[in-house]
Amino acid sequence: MNVEKAEVYIVDQFRQRLSDTLYYHGLHHTLDVANAALHLATLEGVKDQESRDLLKTAALYHDSGFMYTYKEHEQEGCRIARKALPGFGYSPEQIDIICGMIMATRIPQSPKTHLEQIICDADLDYLGRADFEPIGETLYRELKARGMVTDTDSWNAVQVKFITGHSYWTQSAQLLREIRKQENLKTLL
Repeated sequence: MNVEKAEVYIVDQFRQRLSDTLYYHGLHHTLDVANAALHLATLEGVKDQESRDLLKTAALYHDSGFMYTYKEHEQEGCRIARKALPGFGYSPEQIDIICGMIMATRIPQSPKTHLEQIICDADLDYLGRADFEPIGETLYRELKARGMVTDTDSWNAVQVKFITGHSYWTQSAQLLREIRKQENLKTLL
């Protein structure tokens, strides 16, 4: 499997096809999730290269469905992965693992494997980071552009409910992000 070529392909597709109003779910988010996933994988002791390559690929493709649809974008992302990745040397079994990771990121998250837990934690890594507020602002702008939230008070209520119900799956993410996530939550109350 050629991860580098699979990455070049999807990054190019994002640049051509992503809406300008995807203030949160843009290429920057995808690259952030890929970096967070590999960092968490290291902390979680994932050393074998195939697993790391599959994780990185899943992170790069996890929001690719946004190029075509907002709702059910994970299923569309799997369709894109199934169409594109064989051309980069991925086997059907590897693509199934990647699609499992993509689908696990659907809210509410439902990871079944260790790699799925890692990508889920990477996807919501920002909840427990110092840049929570500016990143949250981009999601607010994106949802407001789609009529999904109306004002900052309703948005903050959505965030409080979401963060209160959220738990990181891996021990590494819990240790790395949970304390700051709770501090971020307090700023919204």
